[in-house]
Amino acid sequence: MKKILIILLSLWGGINLGMANECQNTLSFDRWLNEFKQEAHHRGISLATLNATLNQLRYNPTIIKRDRRQIQFAQRFDHFSAKLISPYRIKKGKRLMRKYRNLFATIERQYGVPASVITAYWGLESSYGAVQGKFGTIRSLATLAYDCRRSSKFRPELLSALAIIDRGDLRISEMRGAWAGELGQTQFLPSFYRQYAVDFDRDGRRDLIHSIPDVLASTANYLKHAGWQRGKPWLEEVILPKQMPWEQSGLEHSYSLDHWAKLGIKRRNRQPLKGRTEASLLLPMGRNGVAFLVYANFKNVYLKWNESLLYSTTAAYFATRLAGATKHKPARAKIDSLSFQEIKKLQYLLRQRGYDIGEIDGIIGAKTRIAVKQIQKIYHLPADGYPTKRLLKRLQQR
Repeated sequence: MKKILIILLSLWGGINLGMANECQNTLSFDRWLNEFKQEAHHRGISLATLNATLNQLRYNPTIIKRDRRQIQFAQRFDHFSAKLISPYRIKKGKRLMRKYRNLFATIERQYGVPASVITAYWGLESSYGAVQGKFGTIRSLATLAYDCRRSSKFRPELLSALAIIDRGDLRISEMRGAWAGELGQTQFLPSFYRQYAVDFDRDGRRDLIHSIPDVLASTANYLKHAGWQRGKPWLEEVILPKQMPWEQSGLEHSYSLDHWAKLGIKRRNRQPLKGRTEASLLLPMGRNGVAFLVYANFKNVYLKWNESLLYSTTAAYFATRLAGATKHKPARAKIDSLSFQEIKKLQYLLRQRGYDIGEIDGIIGAKTRIAVKQIQKIYHLPADGYPTKRLLKRLQQR
């Protein structure tokens, strides 16, 4: 029976564990587009904009392939962050913070968001405006809005993109960006662009493609509306004791700094933690890897910008580096990591046992970590929420 299960898992992994129960579109793209044009006009989009953007628009299968296979968020934190937070990006980010010192100061006074946080997103999303994407935004969004898998998410985005053109913020020729429709130097989805973009240079356009004042202020405006708390921390590296109640780690738990101090956790500079401010202990690579305390600004804001825990941790860590923090300490021991396909197998086995792990996608997200922690307790393993080859082997044996 054990051998049969392993064979089935291997076959399933080759097919793609996350693609079960695929939906099917019932209309042709052209027919769907004609119906959408009627809805968009009813919602106030001008016929001139609709004719200029949607007439003879073609479906793009390349976009769907990219949407189906997003494995970049399945990497280990130290590998992922090292690729994105290059010495060049740190050096240039600090130079830009000095160059636009007065602009950043004005923005922070108005919105409460520090320069390092804005600059980190600027660097990660477009390498400070150098790489904004070359995909036609309208075609990408129309393809994703038509596709049955996430039409409810992208139909409003397509309407927002058309409204941006109608308003005069961007010309059709300027509507080029990432494959999923994000626009500008900090890659706003059109709905965010429409709601949070500001004309900070007062030229009559909210231009997140070319205008640096508009880009930086709009980013701060979004973060403020997402719940950013002025003057409050977001993430800091900490030093852990060799042993502690690992089950208290994870975003699902939050304790005071005094509590963490009693467990023997210290700041990176060895200074003691003190106070009633609450924080969660985030262990991106388990108990042997880098450790962070994350605060309300991380949990309430960073994870709104991007639901990927890996990306959000990297963005928050990058901001601390730009603010002067040193590179995180190396792992205390070898990290027993799983491959992309092994994580999918683990997720499948956890789901078989009744755990809610969300989508079987090969990504160690929040739900997978909680399920891993629960099964670790059952097997009397350190419950740090990080899946290992040892844990996968135990699951396959049962």
